[in-house]
Amino acid sequence: MKASTLRHLLNWWPPFLFAGIHVSAIDDDFRHARVELRMRPWNRNYVGTHFGGSLFAMTDPFWMLLVLNALGRDYIVWDQAGQIQFVKPGRGTVHARFDLDLSVLDELRGATAVGEKALRWFDSNIVDAQGEVVARIRKQLYVRRKPHRRTGN
Repeated sequence: MKASTLRHLLNWWPPFLFAGIHVSAIDDDFRHARVELRMRPWNRNYVGTHFGGSLFAMTDPFWMLLVLNALGRDYIVWDQAGQIQFVKPGRGTVHARFDLDLSVLDELRGATAVGEKALRWFDSNIVDAQGEVVARIRKQLYVRRKPHRRTGN
């Protein structure tokens, strides 16, 4: 799937659409993405700041989607674990960037070359309009090279 198609589908995906989550960019090489969470009456918590579940949801699939698409069809990629640390109340529009370095892809290819699994943590921050960190997110991915099927005669 093309990155632009995936971005449009995610923006119309009900959990993102109704939470106020907007995917503003996914690069064609699947190495960079940017996501925003806009403050809406339905995604505020009791004290008028961003609901923590929406903050986590805005980042949830992106490391997996980037790594899966950047590595290609020969790999299995799953979310293994996730963590969020709330740093300060989120107000207004907040955003998160995901930047996948080529060295990380090389590391994952090397670690899984002979069929072993690799578990790797990825970090990202959610920041407000002033550039201040609202939350720190960690996602652990499970990566394994798919076994090659042999074709019989």
